[in-house]
Amino acid sequence: MLTDESNKRLTIREWSENDRPREKMARKGAASLSDAELLAILIGSGNTEESAVELSRRIMRECGDNINELARLSISDLCKRFKGIGEAKAITIMAALELGKRRKTSDVLERKKISSSIDLFNLFEPILIDLLHEEFWVALLDGAHKVIEVRRLTQGGMRQTVVDLPMLLKIALDKMAVSIAVAHNHPSGQNHPSGEDNNITRRIKDGCNAVGINMLDHIIIARGQYYSFADEGKI
Repeated sequence: MLTDESNKRLTIREWSENDRPREKMARKGAASLSDAELLAILIGSGNTEESAVELSRRIMRECGDNINELARLSISDLCKRFKGIGEAKAITIMAALELGKRRKTSDVLERKKISSSIDLFNLFEPILIDLLHEEFWVALLDGAHKVIEVRRLTQGGMRQTVVDLPMLLKIALDKMAVSIAVAHNHPSGQNHPSGEDNNITRRIKDGCNAVGINMLDHIIIARGQYYSFADEGKI
């Protein structure tokens, strides 16, 4: 018959040193850890039924073992869906994911020059990837197609956002941009343009022509895919 002691769930500190994520990271480096193990280090402890690693594995499993799906969850989602995740732990997870996103954005901005639609995708995708609502952004470029600034113009609901064209043109002129490229996301994952997307692209192109600014492209980002109006010959 098993004793209460033999039934006791081991805490991470009681595990073999080879199984502890912190010690494993110290010995082998961060790259040796799975996503769940990295998540376990962030949350520190589990619940009465699961260790931190077991809880983290379950969280990742319910997110399809996809960090991007985890990033789509809100603080409230994490707290409600996973026993042992309170507000402090949820905020820690969200903060770590945001730092990762900002690092990726910084890496792209260091390269700066925009030569193709994939450059624009790499510029905007880290900003837009996790959003559950639409946002519209602009990249202001100099004469060498190097990024002067990236700025959010507006945000909307699940399906569409409205662009203030006079404001966009004013920003471009104030920053002395020679060219611009715009982007927005489709939270639905549909990467083809709607009729309104086509209309706003034409309006922006006409407005840019009127003030002597070159419109390079408009891209739609949808869960790892994108649509380029320039690549499709629509600009």
